[in-house]
Amino acid sequence: MKKKIRLIVQKYGGTSVADAQRMKNVARCIIRTPAEHLVVVVSAPGDTTDDLIARAHEVTGSPDERELDVLLATGEQQSVALMAMTIRSMGRQAISLAGQQIGIITDDIHTKARIVKIDTGNIRKALKSGQIVVVAGFQGVAQDEEITTLGRGGSDLTAVALAAELKADVCELYKDVDGIFTANPRIVSDARKLERISYDEMLEMSSAGSEVVNSRSVEYAKKYRVPIHVRSSFHEGAGTMIVEEAKEMEKLLVSGVTYNKNEAKITILEVPDRPGIAAKLFRSVADANISVDMIVQDVSEKGVTNISFTVNKSDLKKALAAVNKAVPEIKAGGRVTSDENIAKVSVVGVGMRSHSGVAAEMFEALAAKGINIEMISTSEIKISCIIRAEQTEEAVKTLHSKFKLGKVPVTDENR
Repeated sequence: MKKKIRLIVQKYGGTSVADAQRMKNVARCIIRTPAEHLVVVVSAPGDTTDDLIARAHEVTGSPDERELDVLLATGEQQSVALMAMTIRSMGRQAISLAGQQIGIITDDIHTKARIVKIDTGNIRKALKSGQIVVVAGFQGVAQDEEITTLGRGGSDLTAVALAAELKADVCELYKDVDGIFTANPRIVSDARKLERISYDEMLEMSSAGSEVVNSRSVEYAKKYRVPIHVRSSFHEGAGTMIVEEAKEMEKLLVSGVTYNKNEAKITILEVPDRPGIAAKLFRSVADANISVDMIVQDVSEKGVTNISFTVNKSDLKKALAAVNKAVPEIKAGGRVTSDENIAKVSVVGVGMRSHSGVAAEMFEALAAKGINIEMISTSEIKISCIIRAEQTEEAVKTLHSKFKLGKVPVTDENR
């Protein structure tokens, strides 16, 4: 029987390659990986991306997004070249490939492009020749050959997309944490590491504020059934596997508590309450390429209502411009207000599908601490609330304790 060739895709974040010593540590980890074929996706070193964005804002208050992509793509190009050099210095063959060479074709939406197709010809050729292929994460190229970037956390998406296309055995995402926890361990001292979590749970946690794994990469992994292993880049040991949902996962009511302080709320007062008005309002926001999270419409009084919705803080300025553009068209009679002092706290768990009462327990726990809920949204496996930003940590600790997530380690045996 012909032996199956093992192919692994790994991704290392900016913290992992922040300086020469860390690059050498990562190179040693790469070389020790038990795989015949290895593709390594690397982020920009350290805070390079943030520094480049800051430099752009030093020269203009509103950087052109096309030029911003050209600028940001240089961060990963530094990393891949340096990593390939480091691996070569340790006696292994390696080659770096920048965004234009890795075959990730995207749409033409700058700063948050979506993948259209992938041509892995260059990667396969390099793998066949025995090279460790070091790939620039976070970037691609539009069909008109314009440089594009995939948005925050885009290197995770690069790794998962390549793993899907190459049919890798596993996609390993190396982070500065040990895996996925029941809550942020920096806030909750008894937070526990999960051995496994479903795609759906991880997707909800990522969209609700968990920054460990990019939500679009989880969505991609679920679609193409790519197993993801989230593990630490600073020490050996198993992390958390993100996999398809198993029946035993439903035994645990709630798997984790997460939060997001990067949201802002926009409210439009005195909106005419008739068919088509909301459609026109949110079409204006969508045309500005802005994703809306939570939406609440008040009870109508005298033919008018108030509409509130949340967006990422980075999109607030553009969202307000889009809303103010739509206000005359929908004939809203009131003011447009915004609030950046909010946070979203969520509980997530596939067990919610078969258990009732989670919402009641969540609301009761928050009320007991005097934490007011301003907006609510739900899905089959998630409940999210908008609260005041300054109450975030107390809310997370309260909910983590309420659902007994820190009492015993959450493993496959007691899920």
